[in-house]
Amino acid sequence: MNNKKTKIYLVVLGIIANNYSNNLFAQTLPSIQLDRPDQTECPFITPKKYIQIENGFTIENRTNNQKSYIYPTTLWKYGVNEKFELRLITEFVSERNLGKVETGISPIVLGFKTSLFQEKGILPKTSFIGHITTSKIGSKKFQTENIAPSFRFTMQHTITEKISLAYNLGAEWNGETPEQTYIYTLTTGVSLTNKIGCYAEVYGFINDYNRPDHRFDGGLTYLINDDFIADISSGFGIKTSELKNYVSLGISYRFKTKK
Repeated sequence: MNNKKTKIYLVVLGIIANNYSNNLFAQTLPSIQLDRPDQTECPFITPKKYIQIENGFTIENRTNNQKSYIYPTTLWKYGVNEKFELRLITEFVSERNLGKVETGISPIVLGFKTSLFQEKGILPKTSFIGHITTSKIGSKKFQTENIAPSFRFTMQHTITEKISLAYNLGAEWNGETPEQTYIYTLTTGVSLTNKIGCYAEVYGFINDYNRPDHRFDGGLTYLINDDFIADISSGFGIKTSELKNYVSLGISYRFKTKK
């Protein structure tokens, strides 16, 4: 074999090996993991150089005869590396109360998620999420006096191959008063098949100036492919909650920005 043919052979072999390596990596990349449809944020980080978009369309009824339409709420995520992602939340909202309708964009939320611990024994997989809700970047009717921070520790245990237990603890501010509201969530996720999952969850909000607001919800997810998933969920308030009920539909997907 002459030198020219040898060089061509080596180039072709290199291209095949490179493609095989890329395909192998793509096959080992886990299926898309979401922070929706439940209220429990997951500890998983968006894969490096991927953009993930989680969309939800929600109708919510409250005890004071108010009704909210969110179409949509969108969580934009970008994986910076294996331990860190950037986050942006946008919402287009319509609030209806006593025949009056107010529609616009809620203040934009900026944030990040960072991985803290991998699951090991009784230690859960743990991440930290921090957000800042802007006060003036949004429709005037929904603006607040101050920016509003929030944070959560997100934790998850693997019970079996098909069952997981996850929970969040954190706090948030509303941009109007200096008092914080504490947040808790607890959810159990079950893989019914390779494509279908379900969950049941309790969550709530506790502060010093209102009665505790406890809620329950549940839902289903359907994995269309490893990068594309649909969901449906519904929930209601328990006793003193200001929430009567809600129903939500979601579509989420991810894609790589560059090789």
